[in-house]
Amino acid sequence: MDFFTLTSFEIEALALSLKVSLWAVFVSLVPGILAAWLLARKNFFGKALVDSLIHLPLVLPPVVTGYFLLILMGRKGLIGSLLFKYTGMSFAFDWKGAALASAVMAFPLFVRAVRLSLEAVDSGLENAARTLGAGKIHIFFTITLPLIAPGILTGMILAFARSLSEFGATITFVSNIPGETRTLPLALYTMTQVPDGETGAMRLCIISVVTAFFALMGADFLSNKVSKRVRGD
Repeated sequence: MDFFTLTSFEIEALALSLKVSLWAVFVSLVPGILAAWLLARKNFFGKALVDSLIHLPLVLPPVVTGYFLLILMGRKGLIGSLLFKYTGMSFAFDWKGAALASAVMAFPLFVRAVRLSLEAVDSGLENAARTLGAGKIHIFFTITLPLIAPGILTGMILAFARSLSEFGATITFVSNIPGETRTLPLALYTMTQVPDGETGAMRLCIISVVTAFFALMGADFLSNKVSKRVRGD
């Protein structure tokens, strides 16, 4: 039974990972929907460039993304220095930085899921509402948003699962600080570096696999459930 008993170190890492992942999804929600809508519904100069920049974290080594975040958002970074000077807020070496790194890495997955849902919406429904005098904002919140709800939900769960597994960008940007930035993947890495840490590493590995598995299963189940409700089945 001792194998299944989590230590305070492991509970702390799991709790921090859940906190970081939830915040990563929260801060990605509105920008992600706006970005998906822009890419799905608008044609503009530089659209391919914007699309590529949004999806760049998917193909870049996570360490590179973390290094860019350090340059931009660190206390001496281009943006981070001004933020710290005028607000006292710092992302580097702080759990907020871990949430930011996770959000950046998960953002493309969220945007893609919402964009696919937007592209699948029957534009005839929106056009019919427009001919009846409905405004763009009213149409979006009463027709478009409910129809893309399954995609938003799927994107949120995928982003949450991706945030739970984030390692490279996090350790580069905010280091591996116990109780502050040591999330589940970083705790697993730490356990592999200490003597007799194999048991703890295995427990954290199992937790990571089970959490990711249920997140993917939950995304599929909830998406289907919401889709049936939207269709009135």
